[in-house]
Amino acid sequence: MLNDKLKDYNIILASASPRRHTFLKSMNIDFEVKLKPIDEVYPKHLRGTEITDYLAKLKAEAFIIELRPKDILITSDTIVWLDGKAVEKPKDEDDAFRMIKSLSAKTHQVMTSICFTQTSGQRLVNTITKVTFKALSDEEIRYYVDTYKPLDKAGAYGIQEWIGAIGITNIEGSYNNVVGLPTHLLYETLNAIAEGR
Repeated sequence: MLNDKLKDYNIILASASPRRHTFLKSMNIDFEVKLKPIDEVYPKHLRGTEITDYLAKLKAEAFIIELRPKDILITSDTIVWLDGKAVEKPKDEDDAFRMIKSLSAKTHQVMTSICFTQTSGQRLVNTITKVTFKALSDEEIRYYVDTYKPLDKAGAYGIQEWIGAIGITNIEGSYNNVVGLPTHLLYETLNAIAEGR
C-alpha cells in the first residue's frame, strides 16, 4: 500500500514522541528519526491552529538546507485549547495538577498541525478534536499525575492512559489526534505526495 508508493522516498520524522513513532510503525511507514533543538516560541497574536501551523513550520526550518530531492520531512505540533488560550506542557507536577483541574467538567479542543517539507516546497494540514471531561475529583487528578507523570504532554494528560479511561465522556473528531498525531491526515497527504497530486 502506502509504503510501496513511498519506496523511492526517504521519510524523516522530526519528533522525539514515542507515540508518533508508534503510529508510523503501525501504518507500515519506513522512516528515520532526526532531532534538532528548537525554541518553541510563537507570536502572541496567533490563535488556535495558527499556533500549531506556525510551530510545525518552525520545526522544519533547521532541516531545510540538509534536505535531498527524495526526502519528505514530517514535523508536527499539538496544543490543547481552552477558553481562548493554549494549554501547553506542564512545568512540573503541581502545574500538571492545575492544568487537568482546569479541564475538569469542560470541553476543550486538541489542535494538531503536520508540516510536510520537501526541496520542492511545503504542505501544511491541521485538524481539531473536541474532548469533554467529567468533573474530576482532586484525588483522581493527584493519583493520575503522581502515577503517570504526564509532563511531556500538551494539557498534561494522555487520552490513552488511566485519566482518559475514567474521565473522558465525549470526543468529537480524531482519537489519534488526541494521542499525538492525526494519522488519517498523515496517510492522505503522504498518498497525495507519492501520487504527485
